[in-house]
Amino acid sequence: MLTTCRYTLSSLRGQILGWGLGVAALGLLLVPFYDVFMDEQQDFLQMIESYPPEFLAFFGGDAAAIATPEGYLGMYGFSLLPVIAGIFAVLVGSGLLASDEESGRLDLIVAHPVSRAALFWGRLLAFVGAGIGILVLGWLGFSILLGGSSLDVSWAEMALPFVPLLAQTLIYGAIALLLSMLLPSRRLAAAGAGIVLVASYFLTSMASLNESLGKLARFLPYEYF
Repeated sequence: MLTTCRYTLSSLRGQILGWGLGVAALGLLLVPFYDVFMDEQQDFLQMIESYPPEFLAFFGGDAAAIATPEGYLGMYGFSLLPVIAGIFAVLVGSGLLASDEESGRLDLIVAHPVSRAALFWGRLLAFVGAGIGILVLGWLGFSILLGGSSLDVSWAEMALPFVPLLAQTLIYGAIALLLSMLLPSRRLAAAGAGIVLVASYFLTSMASLNESLGKLARFLPYEYF
């Protein structure tokens, strides 16, 4: 199992760096921009207050909340990160086993002295490790410039929202992996999990505007982020 895990992690190292550095770059932009935001706070707030209430409700905030560190980071960063991490999870989760099956490699792999359980759990453990690696890089990007920013957030506090973000990543990856075993192709599995991801984001974001959508959102992953 550990050999399978190491091999799979090695094959995912490019994606870990690519997605992780992308999330880190978002943090490197947002953290120092908070000072600019506060310097021009009145102009920004006037602009935000001119937005329709539905626009602010979609992102889960209001003009007063956005001026706080939590509201600023939530609206401009963490409201979108579950979708970004979810895309990675859907792509990788749908191909953990199905990609080898479709390419004909799976028969060759299981012909070696490795159990099916070891193959499955080794691949799954590698996916979890890749998700953690991406979010650790993202957390570093969000934290490394905190010392020079007026954001009153410590490194430990900045790590807190990445914990439920990891949970979101694992949920969408698990959905994609499940669908890859039930549907006839990886493409259909990725499409099905992607629909769940997009629907979860939009329906949960719109739930504050429609009570009936709120009842539906209770069954979707993004509601619990």
